Amino acid sequence: MEDYNFQTKAVREGTNATEEQEHSAAIFLTSSYRFKSAEQAADRFANKQKGNVYSRFTNPTVEAFQNKLAALEGAEKCQATASGMSAIFATIMTLLKPGEHMVASRCMFGTTIVLLNNIIEKFDIQITFVDLKDLDAWEKSVQKNTKLFLLETPSNPLGEVVDIEKLAAISKKNNIVLAVDNCVMTPALQKPLALGADLVIHSATKYIDGQGRCLAGAVAGGGLLIDEISSFTRSTGPTLSAFNAWIVLKGLETLKIRMDAHCKGAKKLANWLSDQSFIKKVHYVGLEDHPHHEIAKKQQTDFGGIVSFEVSGGREEAFHLINNTEMISITANLGDTKTTITHPSSTTHVRLSDEEKRRSHITENLIRISVGLEDIGDIIADIRP
Repeated sequence: MEDYNFQTKAVREGTNATEEQEHSAAIFLTSSYRFKSAEQAADRFANKQKGNVYSRFTNPTVEAFQNKLAALEGAEKCQATASGMSAIFATIMTLLKPGEHMVASRCMFGTTIVLLNNIIEKFDIQITFVDLKDLDAWEKSVQKNTKLFLLETPSNPLGEVVDIEKLAAISKKNNIVLAVDNCVMTPALQKPLALGADLVIHSATKYIDGQGRCLAGAVAGGGLLIDEISSFTRSTGPTLSAFNAWIVLKGLETLKIRMDAHCKGAKKLANWLSDQSFIKKVHYVGLEDHPHHEIAKKQQTDFGGIVSFEVSGGREEAFHLINNTEMISITANLGDTKTTITHPSSTTHVRLSDEEKRRSHITENLIRISVGLEDIGDIIADIRP
């Protein structure tokens, strides 16, 4: 379906009906599969024959999701995982050995930073953190044993952006794998692989599901790299369940339509916030005065549904605004049809040290809103003091 546009692929790609000719994708809720003979079982376990073996690593529903997401990202293959964090962990553990080095953006989801600091370093993997937007810092951090660049763009929660094409040039020159977390944009708004990245990572829990129903993750990219990651997940087990795969598979069908609506609402909210006296600063790359606006406009088709802002004052004032809302959900999840609000310093980034928060610009007066699909006038009214 290479000649079809994004929305057509989102609806039609990846699913093959069974003999029953079901119109909607089926859920294969089974742990194992029967073989026609002992010879067939042996061939499938030896990878001499394609087919289902065991649902930890072969399941038709999971495969349908993987095929659809790969098509939307422009990837050769995709490996689904149990969550976004398991996708990140599988990628790192596949690509790096003890004694090797990676460079990571310090402007990422708080749990990603905790994973790197508290778990990955236990495996004698060296990590250098750099400012996302500082291309010189990325290049200067390269060592002979550097194997991976890991980042989010736009970052969560501040929406900082790096030029993916320029960073890809640095990674390719040094034979380093460039992995981009595309959770905030999704392939509906940004395609890192087309810009030179080697891998795209997703928390499909967020916009890909789009309704806060389940956990899911994925890594997409070149066939050889994904085969290596698939081998890791097959042996270690952080793979996606068939039921959750079915949910996120259906979520992909409406992804573009939802992302367009999220972006439209976020722009209106960001512009309104910019005019309010109780707001110190708005972080939304869709605003023309945002320092990364031009880069984002070059590599994204829109600016996403996340708006972060700093209120005048500190934690007390931030908590007051959050607690004063009645409709908006106070929760740390994002990418939902329902608008959500959170205080990153005490939730998503709470396990970072004070110094890590300072260097990542996670302040006590910072609030993040994931704009949902409610009427934007009602969202604004719920925030208004």
